[in-house]
Amino acid sequence: MGGKLTYQQAGVDTRRAAALVGDIRSHVARTQKQRHLMGAFGLFAAAYDLSDYAEPVIVTGCDGVGTKLELLLQRDLLETAGKDLVAMSVNDILTTGGDPLLFLDYVGIAALDEVRITRLIGGMADYLEACNCILAGGETAEMPGIVPPDVIELSGFCIGCAEKADLIDPTQIRVGDVLVGYASDSIHANGFSLVRRVLAEHPGELADEELEALLKPTRLYHDVVGGLKASGVRPKAMAHITGGGLPENLERLFRGCGAELEIPAWKLPGIDKLLRHVDAEDRFHTFNMGIGWVAIVAPEEVEPALSAGPGGVVIGEMVEAEGVRVKVSGE
Repeated sequence: MGGKLTYQQAGVDTRRAAALVGDIRSHVARTQKQRHLMGAFGLFAAAYDLSDYAEPVIVTGCDGVGTKLELLLQRDLLETAGKDLVAMSVNDILTTGGDPLLFLDYVGIAALDEVRITRLIGGMADYLEACNCILAGGETAEMPGIVPPDVIELSGFCIGCAEKADLIDPTQIRVGDVLVGYASDSIHANGFSLVRRVLAEHPGELADEELEALLKPTRLYHDVVGGLKASGVRPKAMAHITGGGLPENLERLFRGCGAELEIPAWKLPGIDKLLRHVDAEDRFHTFNMGIGWVAIVAPEEVEPALSAGPGGVVIGEMVEAEGVRVKVSGE
């Protein structure tokens, strides 16, 4: 008989995993400059004191990076993957009017790779530090034989809180209200199954610098939300434009009305080359088309809303006819 096996021989090294928790403490510390957990990082669960809120309402979000991750891994853009992971969940929390408080990640990998995981965590911490959200913990799972060696699985989870009186209430939307859009930085983290199909069928279509522009991380819209609050604007609704584009992300907010939208031409390098291979109508239901965030405000609040963050532009107004109709200026 052969010798008895260890967990390490089976492909899982729990000692190295435990050491990694210590290695990423500096990134964790960056996310606790203003907010702090109750108890120490590394325990089995994280706790946060909500006593500063008078009537706290918990809001939650969960998302991933989608098939964009394949291209990011191919190009060794691990920090971008970490930023995308944070932004996809944190932005959803922000739509409620809530504060993103805690973020947790799940990383599935064939074998522990401290350098790559630390780079992912570093990207997450960059964005979490920017929006004052704590990296509260997570799970790094070694799964040899399940996760291929060249793949990393990623999921993110965000917990936020809002005062009950401050929650955004889309039922207040009325005909005549104005939709203010804020520019995206890239395609963000949706629509990449279609992007990958175009790249596979038309190799060499995009130059390296153009593909890098399409792969820039999802914009974090905490600056817009903070600007709206600082100027006294109370949006009737806010939307993070992800899968489904402007029509599907906005339609879920409306009851008995719709919107007519006219958006600026998307000036992202390489996007025209990509979109020439995409159905003209389907592009609006797949990509953000240059608008990553929308705030719906009363007409008298349009001016301060436009200056709440970079890239603000009026893109339309609420109308009686249900549904969302979108066109590009000049087309």
